[in-house]
Amino acid sequence: MLFWLTELSDGGDFFNLFRYITFRAGGAFLTALLFGFLFGPPLINVLRRTQGKGQPIRSDGPEGHFAKAGTPTMGGLLIVGALLTSTLLWARLDNPFVWMVLFVTMGYAAIGFADDYAKVSKQNTAGVSGRVRLGLGFLIAGIAGYWAAQYHPEPLAGHLAFPVFKDTLLYLGFLFVPFAMIVIVGAANAVNLTDGLDGLAIMPVMIATSTLGVIAYAVGRVDFTEYLDVHYVPGTGEILIFAAGVVGGGLGFLWYNAPPAAVFMGDTGSLALGGALGAIAVATKHELVLAIVGGLFVVEALSVIVQVLYFKRTGKRVFLMAPIHHHYEKKGWAEPQIVIRFWIISLILAIIGLATLKVR
Repeated sequence: MLFWLTELSDGGDFFNLFRYITFRAGGAFLTALLFGFLFGPPLINVLRRTQGKGQPIRSDGPEGHFAKAGTPTMGGLLIVGALLTSTLLWARLDNPFVWMVLFVTMGYAAIGFADDYAKVSKQNTAGVSGRVRLGLGFLIAGIAGYWAAQYHPEPLAGHLAFPVFKDTLLYLGFLFVPFAMIVIVGAANAVNLTDGLDGLAIMPVMIATSTLGVIAYAVGRVDFTEYLDVHYVPGTGEILIFAAGVVGGGLGFLWYNAPPAAVFMGDTGSLALGGALGAIAVATKHELVLAIVGGLFVVEALSVIVQVLYFKRTGKRVFLMAPIHHHYEKKGWAEPQIVIRFWIISLILAIIGLATLKVR
């Protein structure tokens, strides 16, 4: 929205700053952070009053979680509100990729909100039917995948790009949209599974989003893509502003989500942020890099899949409890120990993923 101020510029004044994505990304970060600090306390108070007993605690979960009974959920509203406000304020609103990522984020936030509301109102952990959640999630992802394909440049449209191998493209054709659907839905549910401890999901999300934001900025600049020898996707640079909003809003949320959490993210936040990661990866043609950058989320999701399949086949468990962060809780690791170590792993994976821009 503020990009229109460039019309007042003569090329050498303050208004000229609004032409620069990096300047507007900084503004988006500060806007989202301020939003989180200003609206965090009143939102938490409203959630406490309206939710009563707060988020239901699983009866078969780690014993330490029962002490968290009464903590309100739907804190993801704070993050979504912050990133939406900052993106609309600072991004170019004529950019199709910005609207595509926002569409996925808000759509998955709505699904998560409905699920959180069902859990709180019924005071059980069932929530919305899994089939309904997946059905709506695939619908949103399908629209987003088709949307992105329409704005990818001709040499890349319908193709899967590979990291490291600069000239390798796999033509998917009409299968690109189903592939994009799997990426977005998979990312959303992987982040959702990771959100099980105070602060566990939000920091890796911020790290992954920051990394993908830098990648989006790089592949959206023809001079950077020529230097790095990566595929040029015009228009994706504006996604950096959205990513900055996620980081600012995430830090504002983490202030209240740090142990002991005053509020939980809930599915409202985890599905929205996971969907956003998938959408950015699809927009920038870095779907495979997302598996590296978001490797922690992949491991969390795989731990659940392995646990379920192995138990159905043998009646035994691979892990003491899935997702895998609960396995370490059961082994006696303290919650902050798990959270901080998982943060470190996320940072290492992000650096590896970022390195794929240069390693060719």
